[in-house]
Amino acid sequence: MSALPFTKMQAQGNDFVILNGLKDTLPEITESLVRNLTERRYGIGCDQLLVLMASDKADAAMHIFNNDGSEAANCGNGLRCVADLLIRDLRQDKVTIALKDRFVHANRSEKGIRIEMGAAKVTDQTEAHVDIEIGNPHRVFFEATEEFPHDRNVEIVTGQVADHVYIDIIERGAGRTPACGSGACATAAAIWHVEGHTRPQTIEMPGGEVTVSGTPGNLILEGSVQHVFSGIYMSPL
Repeated sequence: MSALPFTKMQAQGNDFVILNGLKDTLPEITESLVRNLTERRYGIGCDQLLVLMASDKADAAMHIFNNDGSEAANCGNGLRCVADLLIRDLRQDKVTIALKDRFVHANRSEKGIRIEMGAAKVTDQTEAHVDIEIGNPHRVFFEATEEFPHDRNVEIVTGQVADHVYIDIIERGAGRTPACGSGACATAAAIWHVEGHTRPQTIEMPGGEVTVSGTPGNLILEGSVQHVFSGIYMSPL
């Protein structure tokens, strides 16, 4: 058995196990290890595993693994959790985190953690949905009249009162989750596209709410995060 330090965090019920390669020597991140760590009955349990590594262009590089072992390119709630951890550990007012296709900047705000998510791009549109690319692909449904795809995250708008929007989420590789930060951003970007103007929106998900503001060229995601617990996972060699 080998001892593997970890941190468990959550944002609006979207929960993460974080392995910090900035401080700890990590094993090879295999599909088997990901599945074991994220399994809720026999492991620690989470929606995604987040692995932090050193970066020469940012405070840390973040790698994202879904609980089915597949790798993801973006995770807004995970970024906010990692930003909170890095701000505390590095004793900095703001941090930069490297993803596969972008660098994101984060700092504390009155609402919790504020993160600049970068650009969102509309890639397709029908009467029922808008496809958004924000490092990872999303399909935002305004009408559930089409089959849900399996190759992207899905957000279903279940209600909207002015700038307060209610959504449900099905994440690729993780299934139904109580929240999704990049999904909240994709939803706001889709609404801005359909309605033709940009303004801050509160996105309410089953696990809680976040605020999305900014522009399609640089969306800003804000909301609370929580450190749940830290521990040592005894991993089979």
